[in-house]
Formats: sequence, C-alpha cells, structure tokens
Amino acid sequence: MDGLLFITHRTDRYDYLRSVEIALEGGCRQIQFRMKDAPLGEVEEVAHCAKVLCDKHKAALYIDDYVEICRNINAAGVHLGKSDMAPSEARMVLGDRYIIGGTANTFEDICMLHQQQVDYIGLGPFRFTTTKKNLSPVLGLEGYRVIVNRCRENGIFLPILAIGGITIADIPGIMQTGVSGIALSSAILSAENPVEETRKIMELTVNLGINQKMERV
Repeated sequence: MDGLLFITHRTDRYDYLRSVEIALEGGCRQIQFRMKDAPLGEVEEVAHCAKVLCDKHKAALYIDDYVEICRNINAAGVHLGKSDMAPSEARMVLGDRYIIGGTANTFEDICMLHQQQVDYIGLGPFRFTTTKKNLSPVLGLEGYRVIVNRCRENGIFLPILAIGGITIADIPGIMQTGVSGIALSSAILSAENPVEETRKIMELTVNLGINQKMERV
C-alpha cells in the first residue's frame, strides 16, 4: 500500500458514509472503514453501503477489525489492530486474495507482523490524536526514520503507512523518512471544505511521487 489511505470517522458534521463520500469525491481511492462501538449487524450494513460507494468510484475498501465482514461484503482486505484477531488467523479465514494490514507502534511490532505475513503496516502515532483510544507514545519524524532504517537493515520491506494526528503540512517531512504513504481522517473531515482538502492532499502525494496502489504479492 502507498499513497493516501482515508480512515472513516464520524463527526458532528458527517456520518460514516458521508465521510466515505467526501474522500472519494476528493479523489482518494483507498478507504479504511472504521466503525467502533456499534453492533456488529449495524457495522456490516453500513460497511456494505460503503462498499457500494467504493465500487462506484473504483476504490478499494478495507475493513477495520472485522474479518468476517470483510469476507461477507467482499472488501479488498482487512486492517487488524493489536487487540484484534491475529493476522495469521485472519489469513486462514480469508485466504490469499485479501490484503491484511496490521497496526504497529515499534520496530518489534513490525517484526512480529512481518513473521505473520501481513501485506502492510500502519505505524504510529505520529502525534497525539483524539480519534484513537489508548494511544501509544508518539513517534515524530525521528521515530519514523529510526524504525524505517531498522526495517531496511533487517531485510523488512513491507509498505509502511504513517498514521496519527497528521496534517497536510506534515506530509512532505513524513515522506522523507522513507514511509510508503499516510493515513488520514481528522485532517480531512475538520477542514472547512473537506472534499477540496482531499484534492489538495491527493495533488501533493502525486507531486511527491506517491502512487495509489496496493496488491497482494
């Protein structure tokens, strides 16, 4: 995975589906559907609607946490947090054609996920964010540089997405650390014009040479 990944989020202004529409209208083609603290049936219903929207825009939808929902709606893949199902177990459920990502906060986390053959890493947080409970210590630019370099030194070349409190102004510096892309939520939805903000971020990623592509290899 590389480029921009938008993570759904509900705000006072936008519900989950509208947040998906905003990102798609702004040109983002990688959406992670994250809907915490809701009944499973409701999550699957809204996720299915999000999948319809993504299909219309030829975008990939990744389900946060819920492996069965990923399979049921035929999403592109699933993202697993540290307290979710183990990636190796998810692979047994989903098979090889689905993309599986995992959350990491340290180099040691990445090593563990690499052993479980995930397809990409969500590494963070970059800075403090209110959209995530039980936040780990922030990494900052130096944290990303150190971890990316250690990965390369140890032969780990998984795509790494920076996540956590990132703004558009942070993107050039973050990309210089060697990560493959960025994951955003609040930076887009809190903008005065979130669709236009998404377009600006997409244009910036193109100018930085970041492509929108993720595949099972």
